[in-house]
Amino acid sequence: MAKIISLVNQKGGVGKTTTSINLAAALGVLGKKTLLIDLDPQRNATTGLGFSNRDYSHDIYEVMTGTCEIKKAIKKTKFKNLSILPSTINLAGVDVEFVKKMLENQEFHQNEQLRLALEQVKEDYDYVIIDCQPALGLPTMNALVASDSVIIPVQCEFFALEGITQLLNSIIMVQSSMNPELRIEGVLLTMLDGRTIIGLEVIEEVRKYFKDKVFNTIIPRLVRLVEAPSHGKPINEYDPKSKATIAYANLAKEVIARDRE
Repeated sequence: MAKIISLVNQKGGVGKTTTSINLAAALGVLGKKTLLIDLDPQRNATTGLGFSNRDYSHDIYEVMTGTCEIKKAIKKTKFKNLSILPSTINLAGVDVEFVKKMLENQEFHQNEQLRLALEQVKEDYDYVIIDCQPALGLPTMNALVASDSVIIPVQCEFFALEGITQLLNSIIMVQSSMNPELRIEGVLLTMLDGRTIIGLEVIEEVRKYFKDKVFNTIIPRLVRLVEAPSHGKPINEYDPKSKATIAYANLAKEVIARDRE
């Protein structure tokens, strides 16, 4: 059965999609069958793996609204052990569609549609990585209800912890009412510029706040990491010798090791 991990932070620009793509790819390289779900209408995870709208007929919106079976919407990538459930701008309208369905059917549970869909494919993968949009709306709530755990990317910059309390409150709410098994997989420090003092101060602050929940791996700020999605490749394919490739390989090993523990 797949371990389902959501990458969540309602603050944008923290390296969430970059991490989703590259963690999923790194897990695949380590021999883990991995599904990446793009749960953001901006569909950056989809384009970051080289897919355009012409490359797929179905998307996560159709899966969540029940107009397409999840297995029909999943696409294999050209990267080892990695598949993707792509997104389109249609996902931005899922809130409206869910309101309609609730009015038509009182038994419709708007926060459980992704969980129900994933039940059909959980046995096909070792890991499911969900790239959430930078907002705590219905798609993100669906991800939290469907997930076993969450990874919270936090950039090594000023205001790094801004909004984290609201996110933690949302996680607690889901734990108390919809998914009691949900836990924090870990907090990932991203976008570290080792030349700045503020980066080191943020590392200290985050580790003081989250303690052993913080991953040992820290993702550096690198131009090659920013370039890779424009070429439709994860960093391990775009620049196999990059420090970022090594960092995401180490992160994948940490995730696997935490599962064993």
